[in-house]
This record gives sequence, C-alpha cells and structure tokens, in this order.
Amino acid sequence: MKILPSEITPYKNYINRRKFIKSSIAAGVFIGASTTLKASHLAEDNPFNSQLDESDTLNTFEDITTYNNFYEFGMGKTDPSENSSNFNPKPWSISLEGLINYPQVLDLEKILNKVTIEDRVYRLRCVEAWSMVIPWQGFPLAEIIKIADPLSSAKYIQFVTVFRPEEMPGQKRRLLPWPYVEGLRMDEAMHPLTILSTGLYGHDLLNQSGAPIRLVVPWKYGFKSIKSVTTIKFVDKQPDATWSMLAPSEYGFYSNVNNNVDHPRWSQGTERRIGEFKRRKTLMFNGYEEEVSYMYEGMDLKKYY
Repeated sequence: MKILPSEITPYKNYINRRKFIKSSIAAGVFIGASTTLKASHLAEDNPFNSQLDESDTLNTFEDITTYNNFYEFGMGKTDPSENSSNFNPKPWSISLEGLINYPQVLDLEKILNKVTIEDRVYRLRCVEAWSMVIPWQGFPLAEIIKIADPLSSAKYIQFVTVFRPEEMPGQKRRLLPWPYVEGLRMDEAMHPLTILSTGLYGHDLLNQSGAPIRLVVPWKYGFKSIKSVTTIKFVDKQPDATWSMLAPSEYGFYSNVNNNVDHPRWSQGTERRIGEFKRRKTLMFNGYEEEVSYMYEGMDLKKYY
C-alpha cells in the first residue's frame, strides 16, 4: 500500500529509549520531544536514527507493513497487507471489564484526547527468529489501567481482538480459536515500556499492523503484542492466551525473549533482522534486560518461559 505525500502527517522526534525509561521511572513523568518532523519511510538518512542503539538500524516502512503475522487475514507474511483492505477500524471502542471500579466502554477518540501520544523506537522479536526495529507511536498501557482503577484482587490483564469474520477472512477458517486473546501480569502491564500503539512511522496504524490500536511489549515475542484490541479484562488468575492454549510446550504464557530457551523446532540463540542477511545474536529480554529483569527475579525462566 503506497502512502501519498498528502497523507503524511507531522509528528514529534523520537525520544531516546533508555533515557526515557530511567527518567520516567525516577520522576513518574512522561517526556515529550520538542522537534516536529515529516515522516520519512527510508531507513537510511532518517531523522530518528540518532535515537537507535548502536547496533540497530530502523526497518523501512515497506518492511514493517508488508511482512506481518496477523492470522485474522491469513497465514502468509504478505496476507495481512493483501487481505485487510475491507477491515474498517473506525469508529472504535474498547470495553474495560472485570475486577475494576469503573467498568465502561471507551470511545477510542476520547481515549486519545486524554493521553499523551509519544514516539518510541522499539525492537520487535518474533518467535520464528526474525526481528525488526520499528518507530511506534502510542501511549503507556498504564494510562488505561488508571482509568479502569483495578481492584487489589486484579493480578492479570487479558486482551481480546475484535471478531469480524466478514472483514477478517482468516476468521472464517479454523486456523486458531477466535477471537485471539493474550495476557500480561499486572506489573508487566504497568511497566512504562508497555504501550498501546496507535501508529508507526508518523502514520495511524494500517490494517495489517493492527489498526486502530494494538499492544506492544518490546521484551516479549511479537505474538504477545495483540492487535486490534477491543476488550481489556482485569482478572485474578493467569488468563488464557491463544498460543499458550494451542501449543503450551512451544509458547509459554510469559514469552519473554530468552536466548537460552530454544523453541522445540528451532534455535532462539540467533535472529535475522528483516533487511539483513547475516544473523545476529539474540539478546536476553530482546535487549531490555536492564529495564525489565527485576520483575522476574527468583523465577526459573526456563520453566516460566
């Protein structure tokens, strides 16, 4: 799908991830960037390359929007971009349910009026041993959690994807049990790295990327980043998650990127960045070990994979 120049929207410069996390944890505030730029779809000569870690290169807009896992539109990597044109992401609402003080249905536009949209450059690591570096737009999931005001008994959050087989042809087939569901522990959901994304590369999310809103948890495998979220449930027990239900020996609930735990059918010790030919070593927690490892202290990460 080509983007016309008239469709390119201005947006803030990308913040430095590590500086952001350190300052947000210390001060409890979110740092916005002051420079506005036009979206660029080229990985080289890109205005946000300075925000990348030394070993990373931003993937192109074409990479990110034509090589996807979104089984609601088909099993192939190009199926989502080819089969999602009939999906209508507007208007959109999210239902907040479960162990909360304020159950409600929120209109997405009203949500976006209450939160600060920021730009984050995150790595995405897929269990099939490929990865990308993506400039996301979004806001901390914690902002939605504050609106819901969970009870002390709420220990986990479950997310549910929209079910529209008339618009999502993959849902007409028994590829997976529909609708797709995922879950996080409450501390994972509250972590400042965890965001709900509404766009990338300065654009609203395209249908194949999870429009209009998706979860992004950068230290976990990509299938945890559930797309087209329509329901958020607060529960007291570990919730069902689609791939953990289907193949528990291959896809654990936590699904943290751990180069020491191989998938039964392939190694997770190395990965291939889309656009590169040489494989690179997989980093523990996808390179976010400094920021998130404290949440798993004392856990056997080979058992709770």
